[in-house]
Amino acid sequence: GGITQHIGAYHVSTPKGSVCFLDTPGHAAFTAMRARGAKVTDIVILVVAADDGVMPQTMEAIQHAKEASVPLIVALNKIDKPDADQDRVKQELVAKEVIPEDWGGDTMFVPVSAKTGAGVDDLLDAILLQSEMLELTTVAEGAATGVIVESRLDKGRGVIATVLVQSGILNKGNILLAGREFGRVRAMLDENGKPISEAGPSIPVEVLGLSGVPNAGDEVVVVPNERKAREIALFRQGKYRDVRLAHQQATKLENMFSQMQSGQVSTLKVVLKADVHGSLEALSESLTKLSTDEVKVHIVVSGVGGITESDANLAVASGAIIIGFNVRANSGAKQLIREEDIDLHYYSVIYEAIDEVKKALSGMLAPEEVESIIGLAEVRQVFSSPKFGLVAGCMVADGIIKRSSPIRVLRDNVVIFEGELDSLRRFKEDVQEVKHGMECGIGVKNYSDVKVSDQIEIYERKMVARSL
Repeated sequence: GGITQHIGAYHVSTPKGSVCFLDTPGHAAFTAMRARGAKVTDIVILVVAADDGVMPQTMEAIQHAKEASVPLIVALNKIDKPDADQDRVKQELVAKEVIPEDWGGDTMFVPVSAKTGAGVDDLLDAILLQSEMLELTTVAEGAATGVIVESRLDKGRGVIATVLVQSGILNKGNILLAGREFGRVRAMLDENGKPISEAGPSIPVEVLGLSGVPNAGDEVVVVPNERKAREIALFRQGKYRDVRLAHQQATKLENMFSQMQSGQVSTLKVVLKADVHGSLEALSESLTKLSTDEVKVHIVVSGVGGITESDANLAVASGAIIIGFNVRANSGAKQLIREEDIDLHYYSVIYEAIDEVKKALSGMLAPEEVESIIGLAEVRQVFSSPKFGLVAGCMVADGIIKRSSPIRVLRDNVVIFEGELDSLRRFKEDVQEVKHGMECGIGVKNYSDVKVSDQIEIYERKMVARSL
């Protein structure tokens, strides 16, 4: 639960220049965030625990680095632990085509311990060496360009965006265009929260003053004046609205057709609010992936910031539940939620939210009819009775024979009849059940072709709750 859930950005000054670190979370739900992380980085440091080895998220990170053509440095962490096994980790990574230099490959492996600090200087040296080999340079003057690493809505200060400057100089007072949002840089804070007036390449800063919350991964450029910025932002918003509207209409039609074809689809509608854009995206993606042909997760609206009265109204109108991740409802929303008895859930750990929704969806699945064979009787002789017609003298070879359960007659392991019992007798007495190892007389309803060595199979059907 205490995992890194936002992309943290910080920089370290070294004698050979500044190194900026983007810390992307390790859990599989953060694919989107990490994919974005790999696009804004020059070198990927893959931290693998020497006692854990290669995890599913390690594989994803390798994939992202390869797709972005970004070189890898492997940091073997937790080498101070007694069960640390560096060679095992190396072998696992070699199987994934990440080959250490000392094994003839081109990937640097650096053993470190975050706990004791051992090997951290070696890791920094490896980064600087790799950057020299890549000849990483950038323009350190002129108008700044960069990328949004993270964005959120702060109650007191408005929109706060973490910007990684990639070239040029970003100054306080600059007009900034970030995706579909724009604004004047009112204030800039470094990673320690201290105000600064300018930031050069490889420096991550928190910027205050944008008109709205940009998406993580949006490109950032400094533009000459506010009029130009507004013009471009409005144009982009219009384009985005058209595309989104067309997509929504298509989705509605697709939903109609799929619902018509598959009878009825149960839909869990969700209003989703989170503290930062990265978590919102990760949660959105994970919840949508839980959908199946029978049960769908439909995110009615999602956004960054606290839960408002308008969110609550939307939940009422659409019959949705509200999920808040690291956010709370304001007083107006709380009152409406109480009055309308809206289902509201707060979470601070993404996996918990996903697990809860999974359980809710499992409850919406239609129960499944499960059949289980409860008994098998072997026909030893067949005789005719004036009162009961054809009776099969049987030995219960397995389980239990129940008078009320449905049956099948098998010949040479092939089903030749399905039906029910007409009578079940033991020593001339009618009984409700006969157990394993006992003899009994069985009359099969509407069937008079039972032969010696046939088998009579007794089964039960139960409705069982299903889970995803």
